[in-house]
Amino acid sequence: MEDENIASSDPSSPRARIDLVDEIIEIIESIKDIGEYRRTQRKECNNLIRRLKVFLPFLDEIRNLEIPIPDVGIECLKKLKKAFRSAKKLLNTCHSGSKIYLATESEAMMVRFHSVYEMINQAVEGMPYDELGISDEEKEQIELLSVQLKRAKKRTDTQDMELAMDLMVALSTNDDRNADSATIERLANKLGLHTAEELEIESLAIKKVKERRGCHTAESIQQMIDLLNKFKRIARVAEDGLLDDSQVPKTLVKCASIAIPNEFLCPITLEIMKDPVIVATGQTYERQSIQHWLDAGHTTCPKTGQILTHLSVAPNFALKNLILQWCEKNNFQLSQGMGESMEISSTSNDGNILLSVQNLSSSKLDEQRAAVKKIRMLSKESPENRISIATSGGVPPLVHLLSYPDSKIQEHAVTAILNLSIDESNKKLISREEPIPAIIEVLHNGSIGAKENSAAALFSLSMLDENKEKIGNLNGIPPLVNLLKAGTIRGKKDAVTALFNLCLNHANKTRAIEAGIVSPLLKVIEDKKLDMVDETLSILLILASNSKGKQEIGQLSFIETLVNFMRDGTPKNKECAASVLLELGSNNSNIILVALQYGVKQHLRLTAFKKPFLIVGENGTGFFDLDDRRKITRHLVFENFHPSTND
Repeated sequence: MEDENIASSDPSSPRARIDLVDEIIEIIESIKDIGEYRRTQRKECNNLIRRLKVFLPFLDEIRNLEIPIPDVGIECLKKLKKAFRSAKKLLNTCHSGSKIYLATESEAMMVRFHSVYEMINQAVEGMPYDELGISDEEKEQIELLSVQLKRAKKRTDTQDMELAMDLMVALSTNDDRNADSATIERLANKLGLHTAEELEIESLAIKKVKERRGCHTAESIQQMIDLLNKFKRIARVAEDGLLDDSQVPKTLVKCASIAIPNEFLCPITLEIMKDPVIVATGQTYERQSIQHWLDAGHTTCPKTGQILTHLSVAPNFALKNLILQWCEKNNFQLSQGMGESMEISSTSNDGNILLSVQNLSSSKLDEQRAAVKKIRMLSKESPENRISIATSGGVPPLVHLLSYPDSKIQEHAVTAILNLSIDESNKKLISREEPIPAIIEVLHNGSIGAKENSAAALFSLSMLDENKEKIGNLNGIPPLVNLLKAGTIRGKKDAVTALFNLCLNHANKTRAIEAGIVSPLLKVIEDKKLDMVDETLSILLILASNSKGKQEIGQLSFIETLVNFMRDGTPKNKECAASVLLELGSNNSNIILVALQYGVKQHLRLTAFKKPFLIVGENGTGFFDLDDRRKITRHLVFENFHPSTND
């Protein structure tokens, strides 16, 4: 017995080894049950899980060994266990953490993924495969995985550009213009924050972020809260006082005097249900609200987004009885006219839309002007209105009015088209009417507000790849560059977002450079009022892959600006500036030498690499990491560093 206890306390003993390996396997198995991950990190989470599963056969071999494991092997397994625990913690954050935090801090989250990859690599690099008698097949699998993890550490995947730009607009805009409300709604849908239940969960998640991070990040926390409250206003949900000392957010319902259980509220109206019915996905809605949704032509479940296999509804008698019992217990009076009032309101709204669409083609100027203004307002209010306006035939007359010789009508029309284009199906419907030439004309000659919303409309429509090419071919880039040069703060921001998206098209890079985009971009980057450093650097990064663009961007004063951002900027500023500098410096020793004179070496050490060194030779010029020099001496470091484009 004494010998057995001594053996079990020995880390290299069979029992201790089996326990250690079982703990690691248990971590991998528990990761499988975490569930769905947030959209912004979903791909990286799935990649991480796939890589962790590769270790299972290898761990089984170690578990079944009949020989003692050397101390170095035990240390490697302990490091692997620590790395897998970190991976599990990261995956849990990506599963249940604040959606807004994960979206706004995507770069910081990638750093955490890279840290996990580094921990795994350190664990396996010293693994004594031969001494352990590990099969060649499993050894090759782990070594191949190690190479993949090192590549993953240097890769930055192409972002969801629409999501990135919507976040930029949402976080930097405080006014309530139509485009911003539309952007907020699209962003809420993308992040899955458009129902009372989702918003309540997000409130709690942000509160946890606030408690965990303390007062040192009050500004970023406030930004997150402001964005959350914008989502709540769009969803008509009560806002929370997340900065107070209360431990639980206020109930997210419209009734201030009593907390109605969430399951009693219709997901569409957020009102207590009088006649609950079940749809094909198993979700429950108020009969009148879901019927109005279906009558508008929708074939999806509003809450889950799933396609409905059939459009019939069934009474939810069990829930109805629970609601009635709760109402009686709490002395809560159900309004007898709830369903009828909503139906009247919806019918009235449809009538407004039909009448306004008809008046878009009126021969009377006053009626036309009133109608297009009304359509602009209605298109801002809800997704249902946008679909209803389009299906009622509102798009062709709106496109026609873009060319009408009345500045206010033009502005209302282009803004209505911008709002309608938020809906993906509407984008295609609008594009079939060939609105782009008229929008570009408004961008040339319209009022200030019309120009701004024209730029935003071009950005929205350019989400369709064919429209990127059309806008370029129809000479839409020069007026955007002019707006970038001489527009208002809002106009310049709209121009930047549109130009960024358009320059993802290869031919449009050249068009933008020929239109003189570089000079105003270099001015925008220095304008503190605009606060668009990262967005501007991202466009410059795309343009720097063009030889003429690289030549125009690579001014000595700008190299100093990049180095200054790498010294004093935010983490994202530093990353973007390093990316642009390394793109400019590839095969250009002069740029690298100038950057060195400005002191880039010490800033690069803090920004991108542990031990940077410089190579200037026949095959290229670039900064490299001494720790990885055996792997990358044939390649410029930037090949795996900057975001790829869709050229």
